[in-house]
Amino acid sequence: MSTPASVTPSSPGTTPPAASPDGEGKGGFNVDHLFLGLLAVFFPLAVASHFFFPGTWTFVLCAIALVPLARLMGEATEVIAHKLGSGLGGLMNASFGNAAELIIALAALRSGHADVVKASITGAILGNLLLVLGAAILAGGLKYPRQTFNMTAALSGSAIMFLALTAMTIPDLFHAVRGPAAEPVLFPMSVAISVILLIVYALSLLFSLKTHAHLYAGEEHGTPEEMPTWTPKKASIVLLAATVGVVVVAEFLVHAIEPAIATFGFTHTFVGVIIIAIIGNAAEHSTAILMALKNKMDLAFNIAFESSKQIALFVAPVLVLVSIPLGQHLTLEFSHMEVAGIAIGTGAAALIALDGESNWLEGVMLLGVYAILGVAFFFIP
Repeated sequence: MSTPASVTPSSPGTTPPAASPDGEGKGGFNVDHLFLGLLAVFFPLAVASHFFFPGTWTFVLCAIALVPLARLMGEATEVIAHKLGSGLGGLMNASFGNAAELIIALAALRSGHADVVKASITGAILGNLLLVLGAAILAGGLKYPRQTFNMTAALSGSAIMFLALTAMTIPDLFHAVRGPAAEPVLFPMSVAISVILLIVYALSLLFSLKTHAHLYAGEEHGTPEEMPTWTPKKASIVLLAATVGVVVVAEFLVHAIEPAIATFGFTHTFVGVIIIAIIGNAAEHSTAILMALKNKMDLAFNIAFESSKQIALFVAPVLVLVSIPLGQHLTLEFSHMEVAGIAIGTGAAALIALDGESNWLEGVMLLGVYAILGVAFFFIP
């Protein structure tokens, strides 16, 4: 989820230059130019590849094309959210923050790739807690010896992730204890847990947007200096077009999964946990790093924890409920390794948040944990 920063006061007597989301002055090259360039090149190539050269190259081209599309969705959502105000705007950000991941997962679910869907949920959570947060802390730490953030807000995000971990652990433990007798009740159990998660998610929004909004006072949505200068109408058109683009490319990507797996020798689990998750997290990754480089670690932590919370408490339950009309009956039973990975990731992020400050070595540690888990998932059959 892309989260814009609040305005940093400038020194008396100085006039800060207008900045783009990456902090570059207007007219200069910035990260958004790079994303637009990727979109202009790889989206038509991905579409052409699907129709004329289907297979591994389609998977690669679609994966690259999804990155700028997800970025556009995030920026358009921020502009509209800013115009709607903190209440409705925050709700919209929460709802659309991981729309790209949800669309990719729905496409995979419709095609019967339930294992890839579950792996992508795991990967999105681990990617945000370890890869995105770790890279942001490392980048910021190389520029600033010591960075601080709101410890209460960060630990609140960690507590929410513990709830998500519980929801993913219980079905797995239940199946392990009961054996085959548990299989008929796993789906009804998952539906009930999904409803509970959605209720808690709604209450967490009430907490962050209403009753305890002061904890997030430094993370106001949408400042003109750090958002595209789009009108609400243009932002709505961009959001619609980018969403359609994600839907199209996600369908092509899913249809090319099997040839890509055969070519590269990856497993379905590795594709879901690492590759698809990195694709979906690319927009958050760049934004979190840019915020850390501006010494705005509250925003970097918020991006990582809020995105993880949305995946675990919103996207996963929605996929379970949507699987009913699709006839796929997706459950919240994850593999032992996936549950262990999320537990490790949640614990590592919580440890970093305990003292309210960060340094570059802590970023390296989070990235190291992610790399170790990536190696493990690579060898899982």
